[in-house]
Amino acid sequence: MKIAIASDDQQTIANHFGRTRGFLIYETENGEIQNQEYRINNFTGHALGLNHHNHDHHADRHSAILTALKDCQAVISRGMGRRIYEDLQNAGIETFIVDETNTSVAIQKYLENELQDNPEKGCDH
Repeated sequence: MKIAIASDDQQTIANHFGRTRGFLIYETENGEIQNQEYRINNFTGHALGLNHHNHDHHADRHSAILTALKDCQAVISRGMGRRIYEDLQNAGIETFIVDETNTSVAIQKYLENELQDNPEKGCDH
């Protein structure tokens, strides 16, 4: 199983999913971390220089990020837009907006089934 955490520095969880510099990908098996990698964010609209005024409202508006993270079963961030939150969930990816700032603490909470999702903290852009 793979879990993606939005992170600018591979230690803290990014405040905004689409604006993050990259994603720390944890590969787990039987509740233990087996491997981790860092994927540079070159696939979100924000990373490509688009701002919220240029968001594409078609069904495939998030296709690049959904494709880039399709091997992940869960995504964790401190904030994200409601549309990407819903698109991730519709793609079968468990989605968390968290208060936690530390990537190591968040992954352990996730593995222990103690990570709290706060969807009300999503933004409406």
